[in-house]
Amino acid sequence: MNLAVRPVFANCRMTPQQKARAHRMKRLTRRRRQTLPNIVSELMVASWETIARRGAMMAQGACAPSEYQRMIMEKAAALQHSALALMSGRGTGAILAPWHKRATANAKRLRRRR
Repeated sequence: MNLAVRPVFANCRMTPQQKARAHRMKRLTRRRRQTLPNIVSELMVASWETIARRGAMMAQGACAPSEYQRMIMEKAAALQHSALALMSGRGTGAILAPWHKRATANAKRLRRRR
């Protein structure tokens, strides 16, 4: 007799969309909440790096028009999300989160670009 415990839905078939959603949910639950000092310090470093890299691109004449558009659009979107977080009273971390997300993503993207 096999005493191994099997999940309740072990025989259930999942569609590819359901598998993808389950994977996203699992990934989201693994994220740890960052403290405010960590958010601020990462934001500061990522912003400096992004400004330096974009400044170098502009000085070399290698900055595409799409990059200029991206700069403006991401700031407008981050401002909108921050304003909504401020009006809903979600706290300082939620207000800084859109800026942090975009600054770190830009630094990572520009770091890969050569």
